[in-house]
Amino acid sequence: MLYYLYEYLTNHGIYIPGINLLRYISFRAAFAVLLSLLIAMVYGKKIINYLRKKQMGEMVRDLGLDGQKQKEGTPTMGGLIIIIATLIPVVLFTRIFNIYIVLLIISVIWMGAIGFIDDYLKKVKKNKDGLSGKFKVIGQVGLGLIIGITMYFHPDITVKRKYADATVINRNNVEQNFQKAEKATVSTVPFMKNNEFDYSGILFWMSPEKATEWSWLVFIPIVIFIVTAVSNGANITDGIDGLAAGTSVVILLTLAFFAYISGNIIFADYLNIMFLPNMGETTIFALALVGAVIGFFWYNTYPAQVFMGDTGSLMLGGVIAVLAIILRKELLIPVLCGIFLVENLSVVLQVIVFKYRKKKFGLEYAQNNRLFKMSPLHHHYQKEGYHESKIVNRMIIIGVMLAIICLITLKIR
Repeated sequence: MLYYLYEYLTNHGIYIPGINLLRYISFRAAFAVLLSLLIAMVYGKKIINYLRKKQMGEMVRDLGLDGQKQKEGTPTMGGLIIIIATLIPVVLFTRIFNIYIVLLIISVIWMGAIGFIDDYLKKVKKNKDGLSGKFKVIGQVGLGLIIGITMYFHPDITVKRKYADATVINRNNVEQNFQKAEKATVSTVPFMKNNEFDYSGILFWMSPEKATEWSWLVFIPIVIFIVTAVSNGANITDGIDGLAAGTSVVILLTLAFFAYISGNIIFADYLNIMFLPNMGETTIFALALVGAVIGFFWYNTYPAQVFMGDTGSLMLGGVIAVLAIILRKELLIPVLCGIFLVENLSVVLQVIVFKYRKKKFGLEYAQNNRLFKMSPLHHHYQKEGYHESKIVNRMIIIGVMLAIICLITLKIR
């Protein structure tokens, strides 16, 4: 909003000292992260008190974990803090008619609404199961469809590839190193020299023209799968104080960096990566979300004063997935979101191994010989005697290591 105000004033010959700073993404991003952090920290307490007043406390099932019953009654739906603290700076500091910003705002509201309905049914309607799993999946598939269709058909979503023999090094002429903007279903393949992958290549039996025409048949289902998988991964990771918030901050900071360099033609030229026109604005969004999550983390560290609930965890996972997709970095997700992946896999493997052992050796053997003492993985470590804080801190450290590996992919090809 403020950017449009700057444009309006300067176009009418009105100059206010310092207003030109609004031209710069870095300036607006810095203010966005500060504002979101302040909103989350200052108004977070008010929201927590309101949730407590409305008796939106967590009902804890007895799983035999240390300190578990003490969490009974802790307010949930804290994801509202993150959503509010993100959207206000985004509206103020971004060019909100930018198609990428529109998609990200839709993602926040869409996934936040699904999570909110789930939390509402659990806390207000006293339905312990909350929103049915199939309705959650329908919601996730719906968002994936919106993102996939828009990415494929919207004229403003384009890429600029660098010429193989590009030689211009003058920063004022680097655009000469890039081809014209084009529609393409391409992504970045990490650790490979020619690191662009076109989804139309999967339709190898078709002619190149036909494969390009029908590539949406491959691209859109993959987008749906990614959105569903990552949002569920974040949801499963949200099991102990600060884990989902702490790991998400690391992931979002990495994606914010990728957004900045991908949307800056000078950095794209230097790093020999795809230039994504209009992508720079998403840096502001990503950092606003980082500030909001850190502000929420202030109240969510052990012992938590509030839980994000599905309102926050489904939203965070969905937005991370959408950010990775629009940045053409979705193939990095298994590394960047490695904590989410491992948490998800621990649940899947626990079920598969249990069913196999039950079928082969009987129920009693399967119950006494589980693959993990409890799933998801963070509960296994709790059963092993590790304190929540130690588990969270170590997983964040691992998350930082995975993020560094993703950043290294910019040079190792």
